Amino acid sequence: MAEHPEVPESEGGAVETILARDSRYSREAYSFLMASLQHTVEKLGERRHVSGQELLGGVRDLARERFGMMAPAVFRAWGIRRTEDFGRMVFNLVEAKVLSKRPEDSIEDFREGFDFGTAFEPEYDLEPPSGA
Repeated sequence: MAEHPEVPESEGGAVETILARDSRYSREAYSFLMASLQHTVEKLGERRHVSGQELLGGVRDLARERFGMMAPAVFRAWGIRRTEDFGRMVFNLVEAKVLSKRPEDSIEDFREGFDFGTAFEPEYDLEPPSGA
């Protein structure tokens, strides 16, 4: 269970309130977003404000790790079609006072963060071995 944390109990009520007024994204999507935020902070090595682009990097990394090439299908099942959807979810959580933002933070920070069609393709090393 710790490998796939849920929305913490203290935030679960806020997510339920969000879902009651905006049902575009599933509860699982919010759980994954929060896990991605935690993953991003751990990867940065310090607890600090995370930019939209940094968070999208964490989303991409964690999705690769958990879902591999199936990540776009998982995201679609959760109501997520493009990276801006993660931004909308973040701003829903800001409005619910689960997350905070700085004045310069914007939904635009999440626009065209990465292409769902290519971001989760396996990476191959096409360089021939040295000496070959």
